Amino acid sequence: MSKEPLFQDSSSESTLQDSISPTAYKFRLQDFVVGAQMLFVAFGALVLVPILAGLDPNVALFTSGLGTLCFQLVTGGKVPVYLASSFAFIAPITFSIDKYGLPETLSGLAAAGALYLVLSLIIFWGGSGIIIRVLPSVVTGPVIMVIGLGLAPTAVKMASEAGEGYSERVAIAVAMVSLLATMVTAILGRGFLKLVPILVGIVVGYLVSLPLSLVDFTALAQAPWLEIPSFTTPSFSLPAILFILPVAIAPAIEHIGDVLAIGSVTDNNYLRVPGLHRTLLGDGIATTLAAFLGGPPNTTYSEVTGAVALTKAFNPAIMTWSAIIAILLSFSGKLEALLQTIPIPVMGGILIVLFGTIVVIGMNSMVQAEEDLLQPRNIAIIGAILMLGVGGMSFKAGAFALEGIGLSSIVGVLLNLLLPQGDSV
Repeated sequence: MSKEPLFQDSSSESTLQDSISPTAYKFRLQDFVVGAQMLFVAFGALVLVPILAGLDPNVALFTSGLGTLCFQLVTGGKVPVYLASSFAFIAPITFSIDKYGLPETLSGLAAAGALYLVLSLIIFWGGSGIIIRVLPSVVTGPVIMVIGLGLAPTAVKMASEAGEGYSERVAIAVAMVSLLATMVTAILGRGFLKLVPILVGIVVGYLVSLPLSLVDFTALAQAPWLEIPSFTTPSFSLPAILFILPVAIAPAIEHIGDVLAIGSVTDNNYLRVPGLHRTLLGDGIATTLAAFLGGPPNTTYSEVTGAVALTKAFNPAIMTWSAIIAILLSFSGKLEALLQTIPIPVMGGILIVLFGTIVVIGMNSMVQAEEDLLQPRNIAIIGAILMLGVGGMSFKAGAFALEGIGLSSIVGVLLNLLLPQGDSV
């Protein structure tokens, strides 16, 4: 008896055509190595987010793998993408943990995933056009920029602050080495190397830190080889939910761009099959599930899309292998301890370019949309979002507080809906 593909739905063509298509789901043992390679591409950013946000990197590994598997189930195993930690939530998570606590923050992250569900239903009923009308690039672009600009002080502090056993000068020197290694790899790297500039930056910075006594292996030596990740469950907190929920707007719009990008690589219209509503729903379920276990929100990784384009590995089942490997690695106590030994200046140097990249992505989204940035209406919307977000404007009413990214996002949406269209300058 012939073996049927693991995922099928009514929109698929004949089994024969699916088996011939390079984008058909085919789970094969020989794809294990390619799956490990895809995870390697995502690994640097995947573990960096939870370390910076104060979460467990092993939990992030587990939830990224589990989230990717859920995404494949929702989308019928048709889209070759890998889901992992989202940089957009670093600042909100860090601030929320300090103000409300980790379990309360997780309830906000779970609500962010639920927002994706609402957006997917809107798209299912009214089409993707309604989302673009409410959240055009003139709103989402500046919000993305606010996320990056808001993180700038964190990156600079990590790259320049003295620590136990080393001076400020040493910290800056190590950070600059990591920064340059990341930049040079991104600019001059070829083939697979060009896809892993973050990992190269971490490794080079780590090696430079060793003779400078910035690395402490005590925890690594004491850590067990096998260990269950430190899962944490959420605790309902309305203030934390209202604080984090607006932040999910920008990543939701980025999701559309990621789906279009992987579609152009594989020459498939994923907005039609399986449909944007399904990909967004899969992303939302992965994010909510991660929050219920103590992990950061998940998002589709453009680095992995680049790896798919380079290797021509279009089979979505390869990402199943990546997810399985991530889940297995999450039970390694030694791996978690090793990640915790990465010196702060090393991470600070890499974050300077990473957070700067977030700002550029926001700018580029407006350029790609061919927005007239000097049009008075656009100046008003963009200016308000940037100033309120970067300036730290806060609106408080009792226990409720709306500030930073969340406040600027809501203001941007309202201005876009309320301000009349005007003539270009």
